[in-house]
Amino acid sequence: MKLERELEKWFGYPSFRPGQEEIIQAVMEGKDVLAVLPTGMGKSICYQLPALLKKGTTIIVSPLLSLMEDQVQQLRSEGIKNVVAINSFMSLGEREEVLRSLFDYKLIYISPEMLQSEYIQRKLKDLYISLLVVDEAHCISQWGHEFRSDYLRLEAARKQVGNPPCLAITATATPHVRKDICTYLGMTEYASFIHSVNRPNIAIAVESFLGIDDKLQRLFELVESLEGPGMVYFSSRAWTEATARKLQERGMKGVNFYHGGMTNEDRLLIQQQFMHGELNVICCTSAFGMGINKNNIRFVIHFHYPTQMESYVQEVGRAGRDGEKSIAIVLFSEDDRGLARLLSQREQLSEEQIRELLMLLTKETHISTGFEAKLCAHVGCSEVAWNNVKVSLEEIGVVNEGEIRRFSLDSVADMLTKKFSRYHRTKQKQLTTFESWLHSRACRRAGLVHYFEEHTFQKQLDCCDRCGVTFERYCTQEKQKDRKPDSNDLKLNWKSELQQRLFGESR
Repeated sequence: MKLERELEKWFGYPSFRPGQEEIIQAVMEGKDVLAVLPTGMGKSICYQLPALLKKGTTIIVSPLLSLMEDQVQQLRSEGIKNVVAINSFMSLGEREEVLRSLFDYKLIYISPEMLQSEYIQRKLKDLYISLLVVDEAHCISQWGHEFRSDYLRLEAARKQVGNPPCLAITATATPHVRKDICTYLGMTEYASFIHSVNRPNIAIAVESFLGIDDKLQRLFELVESLEGPGMVYFSSRAWTEATARKLQERGMKGVNFYHGGMTNEDRLLIQQQFMHGELNVICCTSAFGMGINKNNIRFVIHFHYPTQMESYVQEVGRAGRDGEKSIAIVLFSEDDRGLARLLSQREQLSEEQIRELLMLLTKETHISTGFEAKLCAHVGCSEVAWNNVKVSLEEIGVVNEGEIRRFSLDSVADMLTKKFSRYHRTKQKQLTTFESWLHSRACRRAGLVHYFEEHTFQKQLDCCDRCGVTFERYCTQEKQKDRKPDSNDLKLNWKSELQQRLFGESR
């Protein structure tokens, strides 16, 4: 079978992007596959094309409802109608209608939570499932940056639906996370395709500021001068809303905000407006990131920096998916350190909190959704921290399918305390490593690829603020005309008008 011919027939692309064809070939051969392909390199084609070519049905597990809906709509717009997403956006009646007609679909997108349903598993057993795809597979690792506890149950779900071949695919995974992916999915013999996280078309820069006012003013300058579309990341929902309103007050059109506190309907609306060019700038938290497949994002700015390198790579990877020049800028001030540590600590639990949580569990026989919310509020722990506890309790048999069994409070508390101590050390190391990268005088790109245990990359123009960036290239045409740069500004090693804002120059 000529895979390139099939690629053009189904999707209109004359050739594969680097890394795609060998992954697809291994999937077509029925192998388990672990694939790490950088953002913007077309991960979805690696399972969509085999799904159309193989006999039977392909199940795609995706962690985000908006991502599922986006991919389904995109496939349907390309004339591929036998695709559906099973998720909580559906009414009960719509879901029943889909489950009655599962044989009509070649591609079924489903959330990991839905795949746990015994009822849905029984329905899927009636199908010949030729491939199980685990998208954003890094979510399976508790040491990764976007852990989803329901991903840990995918091996059991895989067995329930006939143990089909599995493609685990992601854009970012350290060797430790890759090992977790294979372990938790039961992949013992598999083909592995690990590609560099480096995106040469994205220039990287870090600017440092003494205070928040200067940083905010610089953000306004950048958003107003850089060619869009663009994204600005914040660590706070309040910051996304306030900054979007301020930009609107300054006369900027096509600006809005996005965060996890919005309703599903509002979030989906904002995403679709951005995807279709009705919005030009999104002020967002990390809730807007994974799975956003807009080709022409030209800039990504971090007003608050993430707490680990994996998150940074995922978020800046939203830019330049069309291969054209784009830029990623981190705006840093010393005030940000406290916020970063606060966010990191929200995932932790003290020994006192662990004991209090376990005491509450001894008084219950079953874990319900309402109980979980009350538990977190009473103990003062985040959803992420509780999910880590619940996974550990399931692993030792204290919790089984929501039922709570009797346990020794002291021994379980000791086990959880040791685990959270290790977890805390890991998260602190990740944060410290990222902050060291922000302060480094060396090439930003070299530090980034080294973190993922890559050791070589090709030198390039417009690499980073340490190696040189021609900032003018990333401005709108109007701003380029307005600027009157001198010879030093044209090749901006970020040492001209920004000199006082850089780590190496201001420290």
